[in-house]
Amino acid sequence: MTHQLDGRRVAFMTANEGVEQVELTEPWEAVKDAGGHRELLAPEAGSVQGVNHLDKAKIFPVTRAIRDADPGDYDALVLPGGVANPDQLRTKPEAVRFVQAMFRAGKPVAAICHGPWTLVEADLVRGRTLTSWPSLQTDIRNAGGSWVDSQVQVCTAGPNTLVTSRKPDDLPAFGKELVTAFAAWG
Repeated sequence: MTHQLDGRRVAFMTANEGVEQVELTEPWEAVKDAGGHRELLAPEAGSVQGVNHLDKAKIFPVTRAIRDADPGDYDALVLPGGVANPDQLRTKPEAVRFVQAMFRAGKPVAAICHGPWTLVEADLVRGRTLTSWPSLQTDIRNAGGSWVDSQVQVCTAGPNTLVTSRKPDDLPAFGKELVTAFAAWG
């Protein structure tokens, strides 16, 4: 275990159902292995239903509802993907406000796969370069961002560091870059 993230609190924000399990668990373990403290936030208290593509997978306990979480209490944010997860999350005003507050505070954010949909909804991709699942590229461009097809993209052309990746195959690079970005903040 490294100690790059000792004392850092990292929020993982998902909808209560439809998060791609591996896109939650692998970054979760990367933060843990780097010594970070992790909390799972969701619109409702209780649990989050993970999926493996379209099949139900494990259930994860929610640390707190987003409405009960203060963005000021966290050093960084991870937005896992899955198709249903960010599509639901971006419809929750409290989730959009939370993400916007993290950006305003200059805190690093990492999003993978369909995770950037919440960033699009929050009007946070304008002038930024990011990657995602390929089907989001038009949404990102229409929201004023630049989309690239790369395993991991680190963008510092904005108020914070934004780390993005395309898919589960990119998780090793995503985990490495998010830990680096989270450790460099503050």
